[in-house]
Amino acid sequence: MSVSISYSSDQLAAAGPVRFAICGVGHIGRRHAALVACQAGARLVALIDERAALGSELAAEFTDVPFFTSLDEFLRNGPGADVLTVATPNGLHAAQALVGLRHGLHVVVEKPLALRAADAELVLQMAQQTGKLVFGVMQNRYSPPAAWLKQLHEAGHLGQVFLVQLSCFWNRDARYYQPGGWRGTQALDGGPLFTQFSHFVDLLYWVFGDITNIAARFQNFNHQGVTEFEDSGLVTFDLVRGGSGAFNYSTAVWDRNLESSLTVVAERGTLKIGGQYLEKVEYCHLQGYELPLLPATNAANDYGTYKGSAANHGHVIENVVDTVLRCAPAATNAQDGMKVVEIIERIYALRPTTFR
Repeated sequence: MSVSISYSSDQLAAAGPVRFAICGVGHIGRRHAALVACQAGARLVALIDERAALGSELAAEFTDVPFFTSLDEFLRNGPGADVLTVATPNGLHAAQALVGLRHGLHVVVEKPLALRAADAELVLQMAQQTGKLVFGVMQNRYSPPAAWLKQLHEAGHLGQVFLVQLSCFWNRDARYYQPGGWRGTQALDGGPLFTQFSHFVDLLYWVFGDITNIAARFQNFNHQGVTEFEDSGLVTFDLVRGGSGAFNYSTAVWDRNLESSLTVVAERGTLKIGGQYLEKVEYCHLQGYELPLLPATNAANDYGTYKGSAANHGHVIENVVDTVLRCAPAATNAQDGMKVVEIIERIYALRPTTFR
């Protein structure tokens, strides 16, 4: 997979404001809509969701924004737009992104970009053919501890990385996996590495690069009959650039999230980022280095009965606007989104058939 995309300024420049249509107005889609509505240089022009009953509720929340019950209906009868945001169930992302690109729209795709690397590559190829942008939503990159770690490593303060340990222990129970819904299905959800923890796979790749020599064990401790896949996994790997690592994850934690943490043991010292969603530096002891005061991390996305990662979607939307209007670099580019899908696909190739 070696698709690369470059754009000339005349392909990207727009007069503004950048007009967004949001496809999928569940928890995260509604958050996108609200953030677009208040983002300078952006305008919310359409909401799309197959659940017709949402129409009146959304009309009260987003005044004068038309509602459509299918992407096809919007493309036939809707107002002009510049960007299609895809925030539907995971298994629909790639196909709907392709439709948006074919209709001349830039596309923002919620994580994951696809459930198969081959489908993600088709999206990138279509973007290249149409001259349109595809943005992945990897908002954890905007969390101050994550950005600090990236800069720290690139500046050489760690030296050779020896070990990387990622631990994500969250709660997702019957309050989340509703009967008859898309969550928990292999076709539309894909598993916790796609739905809950792809942001952390992205962080691993973004900071430390690709992985190889993967081994894994999977368990389904308390989601039998609720999901078609594991709720917990133990993954070990080598870093292509040198060093080894492990990624331990679970959605079997009782009642509420426990932690998301990243520990690095390196030639010049040790550090740990922790908290429920990697929001704070818990330990930093590096040779000749003093930890600076980092900006506060945004709170987690709060969905009532459960919480997600840091609420950094506003930064993603701001970058989309800057890229389309002012040709700024795309901070969460689709090539990285495709790589995350490919890494998860390699891990999940090791799952037993009982989870497939």
